[in-house]
Amino acid sequence: MTERWTRNVTRILAPNAGPMTLDGTNTLVVAAPQSRTVVVVDPGPDDAGHLGAVTAAGEVALILLTHHHIDHVEAAPRLARLTGAPVRALDPALCIDAPPLSDGERIEAAGVVIDVVATPGHTADSVSFHLPGDAAPAADAAANADAASPTGVMLTGDTILGRGTTIPAAPDGSLRAYLASLDRLRGFGPIPVLPAHGPMLDDLVAVCDAYAEHRRGRLAEVRHVLSRLGREPATNADLVAAVADAVYADVDPAVRFAAEASVRAQLAYLADAR
Repeated sequence: MTERWTRNVTRILAPNAGPMTLDGTNTLVVAAPQSRTVVVVDPGPDDAGHLGAVTAAGEVALILLTHHHIDHVEAAPRLARLTGAPVRALDPALCIDAPPLSDGERIEAAGVVIDVVATPGHTADSVSFHLPGDAAPAADAAANADAASPTGVMLTGDTILGRGTTIPAAPDGSLRAYLASLDRLRGFGPIPVLPAHGPMLDDLVAVCDAYAEHRRGRLAEVRHVLSRLGREPATNADLVAAVADAVYADVDPAVRFAAEASVRAQLAYLADAR
């Protein structure tokens, strides 16, 4: 499914729906309206039909990756071979014919300005992309009416999702880094959020506040369980399982591994805070 999300971003939904991917991976095609070339963010699964839809969107000049998880990067090598476009990510191991991304870097391609914002936490290599000149259609008039209004849109990968919440995927992810990334993103103002899974959201500030509050609530639950168990924070397997049993009792067994990864991140955070 292809859908125009903003003036400069089109979402192409990949056919990989599931418990962890929601409706599927949102491959985001970035380009100014009259541009012949496009930038592809998170090409998604190596699926012929999906890649056909992506390449039909325009001449691919650049492929960007928000992080290393397979549902985002699997198709990147094939898309690079098909189009000759370089692949860039924060992790040098994911790059093809191009240097890694750097925090604060400004990229100009396909008639669009893309600012790289390092947002570690979900994974160590997670980045978001700020498009300062873009806007959701409904926001255009408001932005024109008030020059002081926050501008742009934020492509958040898995740092912020369109539904539910994101886990800091320990040991690669970090809750402390994730909370800092939420604070950083909040500073961009109440601009639209374009996630890698789920629908577009209206207000980055509101989402960051809700996510931070959710994390504080989970930490309080974990502290309560530790107190009841008479245990200190640790990431050994039996304690992780016990905390997950208590805090995530109703979780779908298909995503139990994700709940345990989140518990490991929470326990590491609490251990560091002692």
